Amino acid sequence: MEKQQIRWGIISTARINRRVIPAIKMSPRGRLVAVASRRQDTAEAYAQQWDIPQAFAGYESMLASDEIDAVYISVPNHMHVPTTLMALEGGKHVLCEKPFGLTIQEVDQVREKQAETALVVAEAFMYRHHPQTKLVGEMVRSGRLGEILSLRGTFNFKVSDLANVRLVPQWGGGCLWDVGVYPLSFAQYLMGGAPETVTGWQWEGPTGVDEHFVAHMTYENGRVAQFTSSFSTPFHTEFEIMGTAGRLHMTRPFTGVDEPAQAVILYDQDNRAEEIAVPDEYLYLGEVEDMHRAILDGDPPYLTLSETRNHIATVQALYRSAAEGRPVQLTEIIDG
Repeated sequence: MEKQQIRWGIISTARINRRVIPAIKMSPRGRLVAVASRRQDTAEAYAQQWDIPQAFAGYESMLASDEIDAVYISVPNHMHVPTTLMALEGGKHVLCEKPFGLTIQEVDQVREKQAETALVVAEAFMYRHHPQTKLVGEMVRSGRLGEILSLRGTFNFKVSDLANVRLVPQWGGGCLWDVGVYPLSFAQYLMGGAPETVTGWQWEGPTGVDEHFVAHMTYENGRVAQFTSSFSTPFHTEFEIMGTAGRLHMTRPFTGVDEPAQAVILYDQDNRAEEIAVPDEYLYLGEVEDMHRAILDGDPPYLTLSETRNHIATVQALYRSAAEGRPVQLTEIIDG
């Protein structure tokens, strides 16, 4: 009989799980059956809290279970690729939290293993699957805004606890890796690929990670994308698309798409405003349903590993630019 439902396991008890767990549970094609933590008591307490049937001590023990089809990985950034490779070795499909890896060499390791196992692997950029993002992408591609000349984005929120995992440099900490990748990935989606050249500026905090980052990215034909990310200011996020026939302003491009503050506003050539209606959907549901279609129906993942590789290459180039005080071409990272 053909499989109709994917049995999910969650690797780690990270805070982000509270957003993904409801998505798995609300999908008729998914069933959350297990969670794994390094300690049995932690795993059992978490399983009881979220009504998860099985609790495993150690990630390896869950990956060895034949009662799990796919895993969601939410360990710290530096463990994303090692854990993904371990999951693929265990025969599990993988949805891995962003950033997928910290170097393109790591991404290439996963691509090789994915090709060898023929399992589904995807980066968990939840906003990319939401109807709001797809609607904006269709508006850009239809020419409704004319030729796109520039993009501008922001994603900031305050991190004060020096023990926060986001502030640990050896664990892939920093605001660019954590929230800057959102406007970066959105720019690449709208521009159709990675930039040609990037320039980055960073301000480091007491732990040595970037707590404020400014990026300037140039594309062919003079097109430009700019964004800021920060751990030093109160929460703020927005995105603006400038075209020859109009502009589009998004007040909640990445999070809070179901909040009253969410709006997508189109301004025409005469600066007349029109609010664009966005279909309602739970923010994290799309990435889960995309995995189900890929596993059960054989559809390719909506977010490809090639696109993920471009995300990582662009971040690497931006960090190099900030460190060396010069513009960096993407070919220096991709070919070097």
